[in-house]
Amino acid sequence: MSNQPRIRVFSVDDHPLLREGIAAIIDHQPDMQMVAQAANAHEALEQFRKHRPDVTLMDLRLPDRSGIETMIAIRSEFPDARVIMLTTFEGDVEIKHALEEGARGYMLKSMPPKELVEVIRQVHAGKKRIPPQLAAQLAEHMSDETLTEREVEVLGQISGGNRNRDIAERLFITEETVKVHIKHIMEKLGASDRTQAVAIGIRRGIIQL
Repeated sequence: MSNQPRIRVFSVDDHPLLREGIAAIIDHQPDMQMVAQAANAHEALEQFRKHRPDVTLMDLRLPDRSGIETMIAIRSEFPDARVIMLTTFEGDVEIKHALEEGARGYMLKSMPPKELVEVIRQVHAGKKRIPPQLAAQLAEHMSDETLTEREVEVLGQISGGNRNRDIAERLFITEETVKVHIKHIMEKLGASDRTQAVAIGIRRGIIQL
């Protein structure tokens, strides 16, 4: 182990406490070192260019743009970048999007530290890694019909407490069309009412509050 170069890790998260915690875990590993940290997307890109880390831990929610968008920006300059998304959310829609855009791993912040370092080693070795509970969730929704962009917009409006008439005015469509969209949203999400549709949408990462 000692003659192997250490895995150079980069952490992107806007919570200082979490970054410090991750840094302590990483620096405690004989085969790893934390080379840089960033608190937002802008810093993430700058630091990545400067340090060219082996593995990047990327928070899904950053103050200036999403972690997925930040990863896309990094990978457009550095296609070989190995990024693990870190999140408190289990939304299958976001997991799928992150993996489609090239994330090598997807981890929940609630997982034990030894699992985190194991995933870093696996991703560094060229493997992809998703924890079993997230993989199961992805599989569960694999055959689901996805919502159209317009349906996502309507669901977002519903989550803001807007009535059909308000939604129609805001999206420049008729109330009748709004009703049709809501019917399709309910069917696709398996929801029995508007409140449940919003709850499912948030849980699965289709909409954010």
